[in-house]
Amino acid sequence: VTENLRTGLDRHGVTTARKKELLDKSYGYFPVLAERRNQFGGTLSGGEQQMLAIARAMMLEPKIILLDEPTEGLMPRMVSQIRDIIGVLHRDGVAVLLVEQNVPLTLDAGQRIYIIEKGVVRHHAPAADLRADDAPIHRYMGV
Repeated sequence: VTENLRTGLDRHGVTTARKKELLDKSYGYFPVLAERRNQFGGTLSGGEQQMLAIARAMMLEPKIILLDEPTEGLMPRMVSQIRDIIGVLHRDGVAVLLVEQNVPLTLDAGQRIYIIEKGVVRHHAPAADLRADDAPIHRYMGV
């Protein structure tokens, strides 16, 4: 896990002290990764692998991160943890572009929602508006 998180940092000239700070921050976001820091990434559960992928991206301190179906195939407890981390990322000033079919998660975690069908934006609105009137969701998502 630790080796996985450090991937790419050397090429970006990150100092040893800064690497430690970034690792500590990642482990703060995802305590389960700290518990498994010496484990091979491929032996983690699906949800833990998603957390590792997000943590690895965060090591480079991006201003925006794309999460493509981060909850696909995850058990509900892990979905909740992914939702929580999206909130933490937003709080920390990281924009999150979330591609997700889990409507409740998207409405809960998102600020602005775009419904895209076959590559065309069919509807967009603030998440609060769609929580108040979910007719567009029923129209385009069939839920």
